[in-house]
Amino acid sequence: MITKTLDYNDGDTVLEAYVAYEESETQKPLVLVAHDWTGRREYPCRAAERLAELGYVGFALDMYGKGIFGKDGDTAGNSALMAPYAADRALLRRRIRAALVAGRNIPQVKATHVTAMGYCFGGMCVLELARSGADVLGVISMHGILAPGDGMTNEDIHAKVLCLHGHDDPMVPPEQVLAFQQEMTQAGVDWQVHSYGGVQHAFTNAAANDPELGAVFNAVAKHRAYQSVRNFLADLFKHD
Repeated sequence: MITKTLDYNDGDTVLEAYVAYEESETQKPLVLVAHDWTGRREYPCRAAERLAELGYVGFALDMYGKGIFGKDGDTAGNSALMAPYAADRALLRRRIRAALVAGRNIPQVKATHVTAMGYCFGGMCVLELARSGADVLGVISMHGILAPGDGMTNEDIHAKVLCLHGHDDPMVPPEQVLAFQQEMTQAGVDWQVHSYGGVQHAFTNAAANDPELGAVFNAVAKHRAYQSVRNFLADLFKHD
């Protein structure tokens, strides 16, 4: 497996991705990986490597800027990092579309075969990528925030959408899930929502153990979610 960091830009902001792929003479589909509110740390990088093992180019993108990271357990600090993008979805869309351009420019990538997945805050990011009308085949939100930004309008959504959600996630209550489903239906999107009973936020992250915040690891839900990810990606790229 080849792994490397890659600098790219959104305007004057320098960003740093982590890229992983198996060496091959043929181009591979690209999967962007958007991080949680702590930034592009180890967790999304390991996800990029797992995607490389499945035959894709994994691209762990950077929403905050090169060298800008949060900390585990620092709720206030992580919220401060995420807040500007949650409040300004136009900024968020521009930032993640910069990652899309950078990922497509990697020589090992088959540029017409691109999808994106994201964790928590990253789930919000990939859903906004879809809402921006980006030319991607699909997006996957893993325990992500589903609500759109205030005052934002959606472009035509071309991507298929998969949301993997803990039913007991206090950050995404049932009414937000229902509103999201109605939004996607009205937009004519090919969408899926898998809701896991008794499961809270951040359920794929083994380090999540904060019942007060409502972020708790769940091994069974993680297994089921990643099986759904594999199936979704295989279906998107089945004609390769």
